[in-house]
Amino acid sequence: MRKLALSDEILLKVDKPARYIGGEVNVTMKNIQEIDIRFCMCFPDIYEIGMSHLGIQILYDMLNRRKDTYCERVYSPWIDLDQILRDENIPLFALESQEPIKNFDFLGITIQYEMCYTNILQILDLSHIPLLAKDRTEDDPIVIGGGPCSYNPEPIADFFDFFYIGEGETAYNEILDLYKECKQKNKSRKEYLELVAKIEGMYVPQFYDIQYNEDNTINKVVKNNINAKDKITKQIEMNLSETYYPTKPLVPFIEAIQDRVVLEIQRGCIRGCRFCQAGMIYRPVRERSIEYLKDCAKKMLESTGYDEISLSSLSSSDYSKLQELVYHLIEEYGDKGLNISLPSLRIDAFALDVMSKVQDLRKSSLTFAPEAGSQRLRDVVNKGLTEEMILKGAADAFELGWNRVKLYFMLGLPTETYEDIEGIAILANEIARVYYEIPKQERNGKINIVASTSFFVPKPFTPFQWSMMEEPQEYLNKQGFLRGKINKQLNRKSIKYNWHEAQQSQLEGVFARGDRKLNKVIYDAYKLGCIYDAWNEHFNYEKWIEAFECNGVDIDFYNRRERSENEIFPWDIIDVGVTKEFLYEEYQRAIREEVTPNCRQSCSSCGASTFGGGVCFEDGDT
Repeated sequence: MRKLALSDEILLKVDKPARYIGGEVNVTMKNIQEIDIRFCMCFPDIYEIGMSHLGIQILYDMLNRRKDTYCERVYSPWIDLDQILRDENIPLFALESQEPIKNFDFLGITIQYEMCYTNILQILDLSHIPLLAKDRTEDDPIVIGGGPCSYNPEPIADFFDFFYIGEGETAYNEILDLYKECKQKNKSRKEYLELVAKIEGMYVPQFYDIQYNEDNTINKVVKNNINAKDKITKQIEMNLSETYYPTKPLVPFIEAIQDRVVLEIQRGCIRGCRFCQAGMIYRPVRERSIEYLKDCAKKMLESTGYDEISLSSLSSSDYSKLQELVYHLIEEYGDKGLNISLPSLRIDAFALDVMSKVQDLRKSSLTFAPEAGSQRLRDVVNKGLTEEMILKGAADAFELGWNRVKLYFMLGLPTETYEDIEGIAILANEIARVYYEIPKQERNGKINIVASTSFFVPKPFTPFQWSMMEEPQEYLNKQGFLRGKINKQLNRKSIKYNWHEAQQSQLEGVFARGDRKLNKVIYDAYKLGCIYDAWNEHFNYEKWIEAFECNGVDIDFYNRRERSENEIFPWDIIDVGVTKEFLYEEYQRAIREEVTPNCRQSCSSCGASTFGGGVCFEDGDT
């Protein structure tokens, strides 16, 4: 029987001790003496969020299928345990074996959100692993970064030994086989990294030097090791029906954010929203076969005992066999009380029919993401959603009994005017008006509309990567303007307005498009006490500003200027298939308020066809 890393006394002191004891349903347990490679998978946020991440579940299952490898997990300890670990000098440990992370061969960190960067340093620090890659010895784990934020790894490049750019199913076995071989031949850490650098999709930051112009833009990237590649091409799994998928996913003892079976039906998105990084970096769209999904759903429901399944995708409605899959699940499991969650669904007759069958209308909300309040601005961002479609979808839903609507918008989008912002209030009011046109005796109580705004943050590998970003005060001014306009609407009592914090968005913007000069800023902010920056109650803007000022780094340089067409970006060394030329043309089309058809309507020659499959080849065309 394994010994817990924390005593009963400590576990009784901390919030939710189940976060730290492991032993969940479907957990993998192995004899450490019988394996060659120890790999710890990390999500740098609390357990409940990390346990909801499908990517870690996939890699956990995949790596543990290897007889020579033991993959375990670690999440960021909450503030209470963080302090105890420091005070008692207890090294951070993995959930499965309860052994220190420092004893592992690899620490793989998935990076989903820029505001988790200081939590990465927390994990390293509490594990007694040097924060900077250059300070690590042969006795320290190899630290790997992956996930969407790794597509611009430069702001955190100093903390990682290498980054895995792309989807994990393709190269991890090669990486581990190579490590095992190097271990047997007694090769050094650097020799191993030189061999890793030759694998497609692997970026070893220490093998590159950055040269700057006098205006602080990048002049060029210079390789300092002959093994380094000129371009890092993302890894992508083209056949999603013949790859790894966890049919026995981990089930936590405490409620996670996504407390259900997650069935990934496809990857990528055909829509081409110009603000959306995921829609570009995960191209081309690749579907899983209907039979594969039916089989996975059956096995996952049986192995977990969950009574809810979520069909995961960037745009579920665009999965070509969605209707067949949903009706199969209803037929097979409907009488067992299975709830089917359909996120990112475009509201049409089929969607409403399905949702009315599988959801409790008294509890569920209808969700629209118009992103902008006016049709002009929706065309700028290439949303592909008209006001007519929104109002028709709402009207149909109200007829079926829905009376709760969530609306998601962004403030600060390129070319935005105050007239566009006012359009948010008008659209929310129009939706309420549609509801009140139903005869009173046929309504399902009062209408409840929640309009939420986040702040636009330009991201790498999107058409808006050239855009400037507004200052926090400008965002707050727009927020106040919108609040005033909502309060003037006829149906204002039916509308609730939620908003995002402007200062966090400002820093997210810096880190999203930043370069290596930010490593020292992040390091110093962490040393000043910044941690859990994604959590409003722990975000300390003043300490961040102090770190920027101490390092002479200007936030406005990253956020407050429009980039020139030919500026070298920190992430230009990475090739995601979608070309920079295509993205810039999309940026120009946005300025001209021109809509680009989705991938199934017309090929826009974005470059993703170079991967040789998916939606690009559905009709046999190239």
